[in-house]
Amino acid sequence: MLSMVASRPRILLIGANGQVGWELRRTLAPLGHLIAASLEGTWGPRVDLADPRSTRDLVREAAPDVVVNAAAYTAVDKAERESEPARRINAEAPGMLGGLLHERGIPLVHYSTDFVFSGNSGRPYREDDEPEPLSVYGETKLAGEQSLMATGADAIILRTSWVYGVRGSNFLLTMLRLFDEREELRIVDDQVGAPTWSRMLAEVTAQILYRLLRGDLDPERVRGIYHVTNGGETSWFDFARTILALSGRRCRLLPIPTREYPTPARRPAYSVLDNTKLRETFGLALPDWEVSLRQCMEDLGFQCERV
Repeated sequence: MLSMVASRPRILLIGANGQVGWELRRTLAPLGHLIAASLEGTWGPRVDLADPRSTRDLVREAAPDVVVNAAAYTAVDKAERESEPARRINAEAPGMLGGLLHERGIPLVHYSTDFVFSGNSGRPYREDDEPEPLSVYGETKLAGEQSLMATGADAIILRTSWVYGVRGSNFLLTMLRLFDEREELRIVDDQVGAPTWSRMLAEVTAQILYRLLRGDLDPERVRGIYHVTNGGETSWFDFARTILALSGRRCRLLPIPTREYPTPARRPAYSVLDNTKLRETFGLALPDWEVSLRQCMEDLGFQCERV
């Protein structure tokens, strides 16, 4: 079992430049020696998950005690017409990485998505519900889960949804920009999910890794899939309306059905995830989505106490 007693553990973070990776660079740093790898090589080693040799070289040279893979192909609509990059990174790379780590007895945290489900459920999805992805992105992320678990690696897969934050490309930052550019916006109102702040996802990851590295958790016993989202649920329209209210901006928002905003990739109509297993296994639960949204917007400089 892993232990922090002998020396500071070596933590390899893959995807350090993404919106989740950016937060992980902060939350994981106190736990040990953090090696922050990315495609750009901005903060540490360069790695291309689409290239097996690049990944093998990174694992060998970093000699990690634990790995966190926050890298993914996330261009949901682009994947419908250019599926091969998504398959290499989302579907094939996790299995290849899992195989490397299983050989060395190294645990791994990996992220997945609500897009593995169809959205036809009448209740929040549990981890053991049957996946039925509607898009290439969802299909490749599901294939990545399956290929990773098939390696026998001590992998913890965290499925999340509607991720936003202060960095990267996400719904929050897009809305704040469009509020300044347009007088009116039409927002889909019949897709429901749980907006999840990237920092909360990073905080949960750090809490789990801390216990793994201390030896409080047996990696083999806790391996598997967990749902990790902020609490509650909302539509894209109500999410936008809340952002607008907290920002103090002016813009007319109009609710529309999905059929009036067609996209190349189909989205699940209802993709709320049940977080019970996370709470029962690790004693962790994220706050309601509105609480985290307020905190995130305060980090962006908004005075949100008036709403």
